[in-house]
Amino acid sequence: MSRTFVSKARRTQHRSMTLTTQILLGVLALLVLAVVLGGFLFTLVSNKTLDRQYQLRALGIATTTAAMPQIRTALAAGDPQHVIDGLAAGITAAANPAYVVVTDRNGVRFSHPNPALIGRKLEEPVAVLDGKTHLGFDPGSLGLSANAKAPILGADGSVIGQVSVGILDTKDQDEQAQNIWLITGFSALVLLLSVGGSLLLSRRIKRVTFNLEPSEIAFLLQEREALLHGIREAVVGLDNDGRVTVINEEARRLLQVEGTALGTPVAALVPDGRLRDLLTGTLDGADQVALTEDALLVVNRMPVAIGGRSIGSVVTLRDRTEIEGLLRDLHSVQGLMEAMRALEHEYANRLYVVDGLLELGDVDQARTYVSQISASSRSLGEGLRSRIAPPELAALLLAKITVAAEQDVQIEVTADSRLAHPAVDQAELLTIVGNLLDNAVDALANSPRPRTVSVQLDDADGVFIAVRDSGPGVPAEKIDAVTVDGYSTKDPRPGMRRGIGLALVARIVRRAGGTLDVFPGPGGNFEVWLPAKADAEGPDGRGEH
Repeated sequence: MSRTFVSKARRTQHRSMTLTTQILLGVLALLVLAVVLGGFLFTLVSNKTLDRQYQLRALGIATTTAAMPQIRTALAAGDPQHVIDGLAAGITAAANPAYVVVTDRNGVRFSHPNPALIGRKLEEPVAVLDGKTHLGFDPGSLGLSANAKAPILGADGSVIGQVSVGILDTKDQDEQAQNIWLITGFSALVLLLSVGGSLLLSRRIKRVTFNLEPSEIAFLLQEREALLHGIREAVVGLDNDGRVTVINEEARRLLQVEGTALGTPVAALVPDGRLRDLLTGTLDGADQVALTEDALLVVNRMPVAIGGRSIGSVVTLRDRTEIEGLLRDLHSVQGLMEAMRALEHEYANRLYVVDGLLELGDVDQARTYVSQISASSRSLGEGLRSRIAPPELAALLLAKITVAAEQDVQIEVTADSRLAHPAVDQAELLTIVGNLLDNAVDALANSPRPRTVSVQLDDADGVFIAVRDSGPGVPAEKIDAVTVDGYSTKDPRPGMRRGIGLALVARIVRRAGGTLDVFPGPGGNFEVWLPAKADAEGPDGRGEH
């Protein structure tokens, strides 16, 4: 890496906090926030819990008092002996509530901590006339208290009075204060331990990062990322053991790598095949072609050595899918143009014949001649359409027949060929037939006459395609190699790469779950079977099942 970036980063660190300081302040800030929020939530929950506990405690005292026979008898008689206040005072002394107030159903007090209020009516209505207990908080004359009210029932079961018991809020506050001190002490201990842990952690990080500060690491990373991702090509760096050390986004896209790839052997990222062999160096050479499931790649691998010692290799990959497709389309168009030129000359000669017959005044003969050539022109297309239902495939076959004829190659569709509504992908079918025919015509380039290619199509069980030619065929020892991308025995065409057509066919067949059989020569013989797709549309436009 450039020393300029590092030196600039070191100057910058004097104006910014060190890694140790950043870790310490960050941990402290998070802990303080967590402790404050935790303490607040704990206090809130504990307050509600204590309030509920005091209300239930007051309720227990109130219901016990209301069930005492002495209280019920005295209240029913109007308490002429004034025993209720004494009983309430005894309960207050024993259970330690703030007050025990007994009233009749009209709210007249028969007991109260303040004797001056005995005999006076309550400021609020009696709450237990419904025969139920009530819990709440009472801002009474003694202060805010957790309050419980219980009904006093007479001999006939009717409500004759009320017992109100309260526990002052000051006791609740005392217990809350004790909890707060416990929380504060625990939080202080946690903060002290966190400071020590932060210091140890920062030392460990500094050792791992070679004593570099974050600003220095950032500058080094920026320089590396600028170099790596500023390149339009896909780049993969490998060490001597074949593990990935560097990979950019374009390489991830082309190789379909997800997740962490650094440190992973390339054999675990790329399936077995030509591409893996090129990446690992098993196959070498410049501008090698590799076909993946989605792309056509051009691969170059360069070894890297420092001080005469190998440290790995750098592999670059270029996506040539679109360019190669355009070149193949252009080649097909050029072939059609050549065929059209030949047809132009042929039709011009026929027009000369018609013109001559008309000049000679032989109109009947001219009419007969035109009918003959019209019938011969229509017969081929109509014959194909009567047996090959998909119009795109029929048009492809007609075009291939016309182009091959200009190369002195005769393509014929066998008489038993029938293709009504093939339950396969139409684009895949066109690609398979087109590539097999192109391969057969090219194989006949240097073959003696007659040069013939036969095509057999059948959809009785899935789709069966057979293309056979009169050329030399495939040697028995090369059968497994002909469908590997990059393999070809032909001279390369300008701007186009060989060894791709059959590899494309093999990939489509493999994806569809079909079979591709190659038979040894003499004579080329390729047979493809594609299973019917469950969701393909039948003749009525509905899916076949």
